[in-house]
Amino acid sequence: MSDDRPSGAPGRHGPSRWVLGLLPLALLAGLVAFFFGADPTAPFRAAFPPVEDLTIERVSFPEHGIMRVRVVNGGPEAVTIAQVVVDDAYWQFRIDRDPTLPRLGGATLELDYPWVQGEAHVVRLVTSTGLTFEHEVAVATLSPRPNARYLTTFGLLGIYAGVIPVLLGLLWYPFLRRIDRKWIHFYLSLTVGLLAFLVVDAFEDTLEASALVPAGFQAAGLIAVGVIGAIVGLRALGNLGRSKSGASSGLTVAYLIATSIGLHNLGEGLAIGAAFSLGEIALGSFLVIGFALHNTTEGLAIVAPVAEQRPALRHFAFMGAIAGLPTVLGAWAGGFSYSPTLATLFLALGTGAILQVIVEVTKLVQRSWPRGLFTPLNATGLLLGLLVMYGTALMVTA
Repeated sequence: MSDDRPSGAPGRHGPSRWVLGLLPLALLAGLVAFFFGADPTAPFRAAFPPVEDLTIERVSFPEHGIMRVRVVNGGPEAVTIAQVVVDDAYWQFRIDRDPTLPRLGGATLELDYPWVQGEAHVVRLVTSTGLTFEHEVAVATLSPRPNARYLTTFGLLGIYAGVIPVLLGLLWYPFLRRIDRKWIHFYLSLTVGLLAFLVVDAFEDTLEASALVPAGFQAAGLIAVGVIGAIVGLRALGNLGRSKSGASSGLTVAYLIATSIGLHNLGEGLAIGAAFSLGEIALGSFLVIGFALHNTTEGLAIVAPVAEQRPALRHFAFMGAIAGLPTVLGAWAGGFSYSPTLATLFLALGTGAILQVIVEVTKLVQRSWPRGLFTPLNATGLLLGLLVMYGTALMVTA
């Protein structure tokens, strides 16, 4: 009897393909277990002091006379917190877990400390080996609690900075419908300029946030996961809306732009919430105004790809929500529990998303305008987009 199985197929009575696939992983797990059990590095640990790395992520003041310190062990070995020094004086503390933190473990310390509103304080953690790790609080202020009052306040800040400006920017659609086609491509090129500036700005914010990430969480890896993950994810979403020729429709590109801006606005919301929760009211106010100006121009970027189409009104509502509402979510997260690790990941996602959208908008221009971005008019639009974003960025750092 002949064997009808394809060449190279496993025998009927042979091991399962899944067993064969998992075998190398099982052996690798055994090797790792043997390594830690045999511990060939013991002579080195006996000869050298342990490597310790504590990161104080956040110091909050939930009520008068109480200070809370959030700490993460980003080093390769367990670390024991022995003492806490505040403003050059030792203070007793309570901890919500064992004082010995494992690798990547976190804990919250609470002290009965008479902090002073509006003053600076320096917190130092002393480990069992005598190493110290320091964090300075520039302005001590009562930390917001997640109650109705502050949920509403931070929500309104996100609406002022993100939702309303994006919706205002969408109102450019009727204007774009009434202009000549060459000017539509001018505004598409201007969109590329807006997004190009935005991606550089987003990457700078990502690097700033990554500087505060505990070493064990590998900030560079987080950035790579965020940037590449966003590019791949948006590319996959874009493929769902491609025509048979392989080109994305204007509406698909508009949704991709709204998604990328939403991811970026999540990071902006984090910055706004963190600024107000730390008592930096002037900075927070400038952030709201500056981001509002940014987001109004970003609304123009969303509608430019559909200037020659007539999408249903619901699409504008959906795109406005996708782009604007993450600012509210970010403001809540930044105001109540800011984390540099999550901030770095979200900002990296926004950076990668904007990069992919720049590619999609460029393809859209190239498809319907052979010389693409490099006609005199379109090149002027691109440069103008960069200048517009630079002008609004000056308001953020004022």
